[in-house]
Amino acid sequence: MGLELLVASAIGILTAAGMYLTLRLRTFPVIMGISLLTYAVNVFLFASGRLTVGAPPILTDAATYTDPLPQALVLTAIVISFGMTAVVVMIALGAYLGAGEDRVNDPEINDEDTTERSI
Repeated sequence: MGLELLVASAIGILTAAGMYLTLRLRTFPVIMGISLLTYAVNVFLFASGRLTVGAPPILTDAATYTDPLPQALVLTAIVISFGMTAVVVMIALGAYLGAGEDRVNDPEINDEDTTERSI
């Protein structure tokens, strides 16, 4: 019971921190938040294969069987998320170098700018 509580708490903390960072207005915290959410999903998928210590991922005894499919899915997801994180970092770096700032949202428009655009 202790291992399940520890893993569930880790998933909850990763998810909460990832959501907090994803809602920030700067590029780097958003990238880190998405990465933390990815790690939370990976830990959840890994835990869905059964949490047993020292059990082989082959069917020898039904009581200590660990499913190898979630482990393979997590391994694939780690590779894909690493590649996508590298792509997003390069896109963010290009946007920062092009615009000179790393804000995620558009800057606020004041009233004079909206009247000129409507004409």
